Amino acid sequence: MISTQALRREFRRSRRAEPLVAVAGVDLTVERREIFGLLGPNGAGKSTTMRMLTTLLPPTSGQATVAGVDLVGNPAGVRRRIGYVAQGGGTDSTETATAELVLQGRVFGLSRAEAHQRAAELLDAFTLTDAADRRLGEWSGGMRRRLDIAIGLVHRPTLLFLDEPTTGLDPASRTEVWAEIRALRDTGTTVLLTTHHLDEADELCDRIAIIDHGRVVRTGTPDALKGQVAGDTIVVTLPTGAAGRVAPAVGVEPWCRAVDIVDGETLRVYVSGGSTDVTTLLRLLDTHGAPVISLTMSRPSLDDVFLTATGHQLAAA
Repeated sequence: MISTQALRREFRRSRRAEPLVAVAGVDLTVERREIFGLLGPNGAGKSTTMRMLTTLLPPTSGQATVAGVDLVGNPAGVRRRIGYVAQGGGTDSTETATAELVLQGRVFGLSRAEAHQRAAELLDAFTLTDAADRRLGEWSGGMRRRLDIAIGLVHRPTLLFLDEPTTGLDPASRTEVWAEIRALRDTGTTVLLTTHHLDEADELCDRIAIIDHGRVVRTGTPDALKGQVAGDTIVVTLPTGAAGRVAPAVGVEPWCRAVDIVDGETLRVYVSGGSTDVTTLLRLLDTHGAPVISLTMSRPSLDDVFLTATGHQLAAA
């Protein structure tokens, strides 16, 4: 459904200044009927990539095919085949859901009768019929976000782009939006979304591309990506200055796969066998005069994948 080769976007601030590289040559393949996530911190290049793929921003270089159409050669053809839901939405608080859906249908060439029929279908599908004639300013954030998605589907696109679909929503509303996105995939729509939420990527996406500083650094299913970080993770909080002092000694042990210092006082140690190696680690820290303030152990997570792929945590990026 999507194929890109070396897709790049630069922003030139002046003729003399070096260009700012927002996306530094992205290669992606998105299959039909999957939820594909672009995971990364704010400023990583996710939204710029999406804006290029939705024809809102021309690539500086590279190639892409979107929904079977050449992105650069036929952008109008791409727009006819895709739906796009921006991060901030675009509905008018003084309008009703029916009015917004009918307007979108008319923009895409539906007759008035066809637009009203399509609006009713989408309101029913997204369980919004009871509120259809209330002004959107009276709606909850979760309801408005579901309407945003419905508006992106008025013309029955085969591919839907969602930019940060649940940012700002409460947990219950996020769960509702996730259910709607899964239902779209199950009925044949391909979904590409951006997110900086690890739990969203893990729970919702069939595959993920981790983006950092404008580059794709890892791609795969959530389970496959976590499987690349073999073993368990031990997180140990130590007194000030101790983490940097003992990290080299921990890193050379045969049971240690990798060790990172987080926030100056915490060691994140990747080991092959957590329950056995934690005892050995505690003995080693004691030998080096580094008393443990706190210790936790966990199986690999997407945060661990992001850290090993980029050298920093997503939350701290």
